[in-house]
Amino acid sequence: PVLLNYLPSVVTSTDAGNGIGYTYMRVRGSDGSRINVTLNGIPFNDSESQGTFFVNLPDFASSLENIQLQRGVGTSTSGAGAFGASLNMQTKSFREKAYAEIANTVGSFATRKHTLSFGTGLHDNLEINVRLSQIASDGYIDRAASNLFGYFFNANYVTNSTLIKAIAFGGKEKTYQAYWGIEDPDKLKNDRTFNPAGMYFDADGNMKFYDNETDNYVQNHFQLHWSEKWSNQWTSNLALHYTIGKGYFEQYKEDQTLADYYLPNFEGNSISDLVRKRWLENDFFGTTFSMNYKTAETDLMIGGAANRYLGNHFAEVVWTPYFKPINNRYYDNIGNKEDVSLYTKASHDITGKLNIFADLQYRMVFYEANSIK
Repeated sequence: PVLLNYLPSVVTSTDAGNGIGYTYMRVRGSDGSRINVTLNGIPFNDSESQGTFFVNLPDFASSLENIQLQRGVGTSTSGAGAFGASLNMQTKSFREKAYAEIANTVGSFATRKHTLSFGTGLHDNLEINVRLSQIASDGYIDRAASNLFGYFFNANYVTNSTLIKAIAFGGKEKTYQAYWGIEDPDKLKNDRTFNPAGMYFDADGNMKFYDNETDNYVQNHFQLHWSEKWSNQWTSNLALHYTIGKGYFEQYKEDQTLADYYLPNFEGNSISDLVRKRWLENDFFGTTFSMNYKTAETDLMIGGAANRYLGNHFAEVVWTPYFKPINNRYYDNIGNKEDVSLYTKASHDITGKLNIFADLQYRMVFYEANSIK
């Protein structure tokens, strides 16, 4: 998002205050949940929250060929509608010649980024590209440290009429939580970097901060794309995708009621400090497809998508001062979603100065959620 900050109608923000870690964007005032984001035409928005968590793709921009942003109401490359904006990121295509690159960047607040990338070049219609990235920063906000690892791999098969791409990319992030904000105006005025996350008071009333108030997540994307040119007017695209993610955020909580966590009282104590982990495990997979007819005056696209999301949410208490909980899950629930859509988009140039556009879509969404506790 920070790279798009100076586009018209775009506003970006970051938890850490220096562009590393969790970052967000708004387009014409609409937040990320109303911006339809696709990666090579594959949906990227979280199926439950509709948010986009770019922190899970560290240094992804180093593997991009172009970024397209359409402001306002419209349709994405996969046909799905968007209210705030549509953002599509296209990864790099094949290169004719072999290459190798090393890039190192340093900046304020102990920020550093190291990137290694190389490719074989096109040989006998085959080409392979690899990128490895490491990003770390202390952040502008207190304790807003980030430690990020990202990777990208693709193998391309190229002929005059066929392009087949196998792509794998993802990342691992660990960031100290820095999204709480400051409620006290005087504190904001006199201590702009203050971060209340992880704050607690010991038995003597001294303010302390839990050193592992962190967010931890791993996400891996796998995509297979087949593009075929059947004639000068007709082309087709078919994609299969699978995304798997798992992670948690850890919190120190003061003066919690043990019964709320299904924990027993300890020697008459029903209130206790504790440390909890809240987990998310998810799988997202499906297909997108389209057929395109294009002439100098007419552009017709017919396509669709079928995707399924499986989300598992659970939380556990991992520490109390009285005893160590074992196999304690105080909630455990699922959120599953299926999304099937078909669309037709057509534009026609009538006079060279007058163009008409039509979009028709049929979409079905099925959602299921339950809770064990």
